[in-house]
Amino acid sequence: MPAFLNYPSWLRPEIVPGLPMRWYGLMYVVAFAVAYFLFRYQAKTRKLGFPDDDVSGFFGAAILGLLVGARIFYVIFYDPSGTFLRMPWLAVLPFDENWKFIGYSGLSFHGGFLGVLAGTIIYAKRRKLDYLQWADMTAVSVPLGYTFGRLGNFWNGELWGKVTASPFGMVFPRADAFRATEPWVRRIMEEIGMVAQSATVNLPRHPSQLYEALFEGLILWLLLWFVVRPRMPWKGFASGAWIAGYGFVRFFIEYFREPDAQLGYVLPLADPDASIHLLTSPWNFSMGQILCLLMIAGGVAFAALTKRYGCLAEPAPGEAGTGVKRGNRKTEKPRKS
Repeated sequence: MPAFLNYPSWLRPEIVPGLPMRWYGLMYVVAFAVAYFLFRYQAKTRKLGFPDDDVSGFFGAAILGLLVGARIFYVIFYDPSGTFLRMPWLAVLPFDENWKFIGYSGLSFHGGFLGVLAGTIIYAKRRKLDYLQWADMTAVSVPLGYTFGRLGNFWNGELWGKVTASPFGMVFPRADAFRATEPWVRRIMEEIGMVAQSATVNLPRHPSQLYEALFEGLILWLLLWFVVRPRMPWKGFASGAWIAGYGFVRFFIEYFREPDAQLGYVLPLADPDASIHLLTSPWNFSMGQILCLLMIAGGVAFAALTKRYGCLAEPAPGEAGTGVKRGNRKTEKPRKS
């Protein structure tokens, strides 16, 4: 019996065959909806009385920042071919050079994170909101929504992991095939009981999208929601914990996820010629891992600075976020300590 799994044949990227509507995009809508409703749940149970227009505007700024930041970051760091420099309209339009609809598949999580940070800070400053309070409530909500985003990647059959002979390795139909005569390919085939049907063979990969959905999404959310949220020591702590926690978990999952082919290992300390398709050394680092290390450092620094200085925490007197009535807005009830 073959020791690997086949990608479910009933999964299709398109919601309706022939139409440019994909489950991937729908799952990201679900992700934002989950984070939004968890945020509203916190505001309601804590009787904070946040105005609906502020909550909607805050999440709207987050969505806009995510899309802009994710796309810009991808164009800058993940396109060494220079395609976007030659045809810059491809960076903002969901079409390829032949004007075929392809959606926005080139997005960077780390760029999206910076975009969300910039967008929400600007919005909070303009509306004079207590940014750290809002950011903390968002931080403990986002990972559960993120789970659905990674499930969307799996449903889309993309972002597969490295080749593996483990029994939970999965053959993704769109993954790169390898020459069956390669020694390492033959070794993997023998281990898993796979027989080549042609000159090339599609080997099983780590389902890294599911690893990310589980660890960066569900498990991280459980820790933040049930451990960090009830014991918040200061404003900004949950935000720093999520940033550092995500970077930490993602750093290790990146070992099982195949690096972008156009970049390979950006810091190959062990073997510069190591294949990106195999996990051969813990000392070859991808772009994602470098950015995750920066996230870990940034999350720890953010939590430390907010504890020491409380920056971004206090809005001006008489404004929203302090519990003081502003215009025709509802007065927020003070939270018991």
